[in-house]
Amino acid sequence: MVKFANDLPTIGITMGDAAGIGPEIVLKSLAAGYSADINSIIIGDGDHLRSVAFKLGVQDVLERENIAIDDLANLSRAFEPGTDCAVTGRASAEYIERAVQLWRDGRIDAVATAPISKKAIALGGYDFPGHTEFLAKLTNTRRFAMSFFAGKLRVVLLSTHLPLVQAIELVKKDRLAELIMFSHEQLSRLLKRVPKIAVAGLNPHASEGGLFGTEETTEIAPAIESCRTKGVDVSGPYSPDTVFLRCSNGEFDAVIALYHDQATIPVKSMSFNSGVNVTLGLPLIRTSVDHGTAFEIAGKGIAEYSSMSAAIDLAAKLVSGSWLPASI
Repeated sequence: MVKFANDLPTIGITMGDAAGIGPEIVLKSLAAGYSADINSIIIGDGDHLRSVAFKLGVQDVLERENIAIDDLANLSRAFEPGTDCAVTGRASAEYIERAVQLWRDGRIDAVATAPISKKAIALGGYDFPGHTEFLAKLTNTRRFAMSFFAGKLRVVLLSTHLPLVQAIELVKKDRLAELIMFSHEQLSRLLKRVPKIAVAGLNPHASEGGLFGTEETTEIAPAIESCRTKGVDVSGPYSPDTVFLRCSNGEFDAVIALYHDQATIPVKSMSFNSGVNVTLGLPLIRTSVDHGTAFEIAGKGIAEYSSMSAAIDLAAKLVSGSWLPASI
C-alpha cells in the first residue's frame, strides 16, 4: 500500500458497481480537481479503472502523487455494463469490506462510496439492503441512521429500503423518539451546537387534526413531546409537503423523515447532483452519492459526477472540521 508524503486527509473511495456509473464518476471527480487538497485511495479493480480512465481521456489522473489505487483485482469474469450480475455485485461488496479494513488499519480517514446495486450484491452472496446496513454490520454499530446533507437541507430517515406498508408500521412513538434523540446527539456533534429539528407528518397535511389519519396524534406528537421534556429542540409534526422547503430555507437544521421516499424526493428535487448521503452513528466518516448506479447510461461516458464530487469534498471537510455551516 502506498504511503503519501504529506499530512493531508486520506479519503478511501470505493468505485461501486463496475456495471454502473461508479468508476466513471469517481474518475471524473478526481480529474476535475476534487483531489487537490486530499489524498485519495480508489478501492476497486485496477484494470477496470485504468480502462475506464483511458476511455474518458483522464488516464493522467491515476498518475498523480496524491492518488492511488488499492487494487483488489476481483473482476475475474466479463460482465455487461448496465446489468445486474453476481461478479460485479460481489466485487462492490468487497470494496466496502476493504474500505473498513483500511480505516481500521489507519490508512484512510474517511470513506466516500460510489453507488452499488442492491440486487447485484444479493446475487453476489451478500444479504444487505444497502451500504448503510452493511457498514453498520462491518463496524459492529448498533445505532445508526441514513441521512442526506444538501446545503441547509439535512434529512434523517426513520426507515430506509422497505416496502411502504412496512415502513408505515414502524412509525411508533418509542422508535421515533429514539431517532429524535439520536439525531440530536449526532447533529450536535457535527454542528458544534444544539440543532433545531423538525419532524414530518406521515399523512397529508400531517393529518389535519385527525381528518386524514391518526398516527400524528397517537405516535408522532407523543414522541416529539417526550424528547422536548429532555431538552431537545424538536417540533412538529409538520405537513410533509412544506417542511423540507422550510428547512432548506434555514428555518430548521434538519428534518426527521418517516420513510425513504419522503426524504429522497425533496432532497433530489431541490439538490440533485449536490446532495450527499451521510451515515450517522458509524465510528468512521462515510459519505456517498445521493443516486444509484444509473445502469441505463453506464459505459456511455455521459454520467454527471457532481454528487460524487460533493461526497468526496464533504468527507474531507468532516475529517478536518472545516465544513461547519453558519447558524440558523
